[in-house]
Amino acid sequence: MSQNIYEDKSSTLCLDASEIKRIRESQQLTQLYVSKVVGVTTDTISRWENNRYPTIRRENALKLAEALEVPLEDILLKPIETSQEEPEVLKKSAIPWLIAGSLAIVALVILATLFSQSPPALASVTADRILPDFAGPASSIPVQIHLTHRSQRGGIIIREYFPKGWKIVQAHPPASSLDNVNGVARWIIKAGDDRERVVYLVQVDPAARLNSEGSFQGEIVGSNEGSKSAVPIQGESKINVAEVHWADANGDEQIDDAEMLEASFTIEDMAGVHIDWHDLEQLWNAGRYFWDPKAVKFLPQTIVP
Repeated sequence: MSQNIYEDKSSTLCLDASEIKRIRESQQLTQLYVSKVVGVTTDTISRWENNRYPTIRRENALKLAEALEVPLEDILLKPIETSQEEPEVLKKSAIPWLIAGSLAIVALVILATLFSQSPPALASVTADRILPDFAGPASSIPVQIHLTHRSQRGGIIIREYFPKGWKIVQAHPPASSLDNVNGVARWIIKAGDDRERVVYLVQVDPAARLNSEGSFQGEIVGSNEGSKSAVPIQGESKINVAEVHWADANGDEQIDDAEMLEASFTIEDMAGVHIDWHDLEQLWNAGRYFWDPKAVKFLPQTIVP
C-alpha cells in the first residue's frame, strides 16, 4: 500500500506553483502579507508561485497553507496513486498504448531534428515588479524588477515606465537610457549576464497629491537570432502616495519588528543602491515617526517639540 505524502516526515515537499498563486489571488492576499505570515521575503513567495523553488520545507509549507487559509494538501502536487497488483487484462491492454507511445516519441525526435534546422523560437522571458505599499512625497522608494525566467541565448531590454514628475536617483545596474522628464528608463542586459534583478530608487514628485496613486508599467523585450518578443512586466504596479514611510507596510506611522525585518530583506535585495539604514533604524527605535515637509524626510516622533 502506497504511503501518503502528507504523512511523510521528510523535510521537504513539492509545491503546486500555479495553485498557490491562484489561491492567493482568489483570497485577495498580497505577496507581502503572505511573506510576513510565513516569515520569508516577497521574493521567495514570487519564486514559489513561479516554480523557481519547486520544493519547500514542511514547516514553511504549513505556514504557507495557514496564510492562504487552505488545507496543506491544496498547495502541494498531488501524488499519483498506483496499485501494487494490476489485473492481467489491464497489463495486456497496455501493450498497444506502449507501442503507440514509443512511435510517438520517435516522431517527436524526428520533428525536433527538423525544426532545429529552422530559426529557434524565443524562450519566454518573464519578470515581476516589487513595490512597497506607500510612498511619501519627495521621498525615495525602492523598486525591484525580478527576472523570473531568462532565455540563455540572446540579450534582453527592460523598458520601465514610472510616473511623470518622479525621478530615478539611483539604479543598479545603471540605466542604459534614462528620461526622467517623461518617466522612462531602459536597461540593456546582454547575453551571458545572469543577474536576477534590476533595482532602482525613484524619488516621488514633491507636488504629488496625497492619497493619489503612482502607476508603473513596463515590458521585457527578448531577442534570439534576429527574432524579438515583448512581454509585460507582471507583479505590483500601483503605489499609494501618503505621508507614510515605504517600510511601514500597514501605514500606521510605526515601523514594527516584522516590518523592519522585511525592510532588511529589501535592502539586501537592493544591493548596488544606497538606502540609509541609520535613518530607518532611528524611526524603528522611536516607535513612531512623522513626515517633516521642511526637512523633506521622515523623522522620529520623539523629536517633536
